[in-house]
Amino acid sequence: MAALNFSKFMQIYGYDLLLGSIAAFYVFMAPYTKVEESFNIQAMHDILYHRHHIEKYDHLEFPGVVPRTFIGALLVSILASPVVLAINLIHLPKIYSLYAVRLTLGGLILCTLRFFRIQMRKKFGYQVEAFFTILTAVQFHMLFYCSRPLPNVLAFGLANLAYGFWLKGSFYAALRCLIFATIIFRCDMLLLISPLGLELLLSKSISFWKAVRTCIATTLFCIGFTVLVDSVMWRKLLWPELEVFWFNSVLNRSSEWGTHPFHWYFTSALPRSLLVAYPLFLLGAFLDRRVVFYILPVLSFVTFYSKLPHKELRFIISSLPLFNLAAAVAASRIYNNRKKGFWRYLNIAMLGSLIASLGYTTVTFVASYENYPSGYALKLLHRTGQIANSSTEIWVHVDTLSAMNGISRFCENDYPWRYSKEEGIALEQLHKRNFTYIVNERSSITGFKCLFSTNGFSRAKLRIGFPPILLVKEPKVYIHGNVNNNEIVQKRWPGC
Repeated sequence: MAALNFSKFMQIYGYDLLLGSIAAFYVFMAPYTKVEESFNIQAMHDILYHRHHIEKYDHLEFPGVVPRTFIGALLVSILASPVVLAINLIHLPKIYSLYAVRLTLGGLILCTLRFFRIQMRKKFGYQVEAFFTILTAVQFHMLFYCSRPLPNVLAFGLANLAYGFWLKGSFYAALRCLIFATIIFRCDMLLLISPLGLELLLSKSISFWKAVRTCIATTLFCIGFTVLVDSVMWRKLLWPELEVFWFNSVLNRSSEWGTHPFHWYFTSALPRSLLVAYPLFLLGAFLDRRVVFYILPVLSFVTFYSKLPHKELRFIISSLPLFNLAAAVAASRIYNNRKKGFWRYLNIAMLGSLIASLGYTTVTFVASYENYPSGYALKLLHRTGQIANSSTEIWVHVDTLSAMNGISRFCENDYPWRYSKEEGIALEQLHKRNFTYIVNERSSITGFKCLFSTNGFSRAKLRIGFPPILLVKEPKVYIHGNVNNNEIVQKRWPGC
């Protein structure tokens, strides 16, 4: 009986367990966050630890380039709060709360992906769902990003719901999900809803006037919702995504963070994120006409996005599930015909590409693991930098680079540890501020002794031998101790 129940459980939730285990592995191995995630991760920390004391929130001191909505952070924090409460009751370090909020976010996103998969199964069959799961599992970016508190990821969850409703035939619900994502989380989702809405109109799947009424009503609700919540949190009348739209699209200020050529998404981002699914999705469109209907809007989305000079893979992460659906259709067809002529060779090539994709994902994960040097540096400092006199406050200054590459409020310890992210202090002035430790990108600072450094990923190098790809690391972050503190100076440190 128990074996039967277990078999039934695995039949229902096996794919979720596989994808969830991989996503959780990424969280536990690389828990730290980068600058793109800083607003939401700091907001989650402040909601959970400062609650209604908004004057203590990080965003009031460090608002960032453009304001972001608190709605996603509020949702994740509310869901994670019972676990965080338990963590606080047993006096575990705050880093465990970071695991909690990231696992909560990852679980939310994977639930939306499950909804999409269920609708995919109903429309295309169990085998297509199985190949979709396999392709997603051997790719790196979707499962690595699904727990990262980015506005793109929050919009990605709503896009998954929209795709599920689209497959289900609930077209107006799909439009509502994408409007919610556009108004509240990522204004650039407008580039997805526009071609999708046009396709639904041209195919007579929706009525023009009903669509207009639906879109207007949803838009007004979403604007009211975000203005209400975010005006309270930011202490001024605000619609965050409107300011983001003005900054990125109208002023084109995002290009200050780097640019790529028009073709970059198609020649770099999509091949790296889809791997074996990249050629397969093209084949899927050729083999099954139904697939064309679903991938045309996301192809248009990526094409429209390519016109913006500043490009990042996370900007188009919402397109990946439909590309994987098209690839899964092709993989299923190849597998079913694997004993016939030319299909046999296609099947061998597909299996080889799956193994190669898994190898690439492993290398990418190892590189990403090494990409949060300041988080590892602060963790080691907490372990080794305690002062004998526990009543003495230990002040740690974190420079801008370190705050951008792994350190968040969740990484901080309780008293006697104290932290400063004050910007604009000249290096030669740091010793006058009585900091105990400095976390900094510079290897030498006046008035401080370099205690140790942590390495970070620098570049990948091809070589003859095994492994064929060598990941090159170099010192990225340095921990310095105040030379006026005898206990620090006399303690044995690894050195720089």
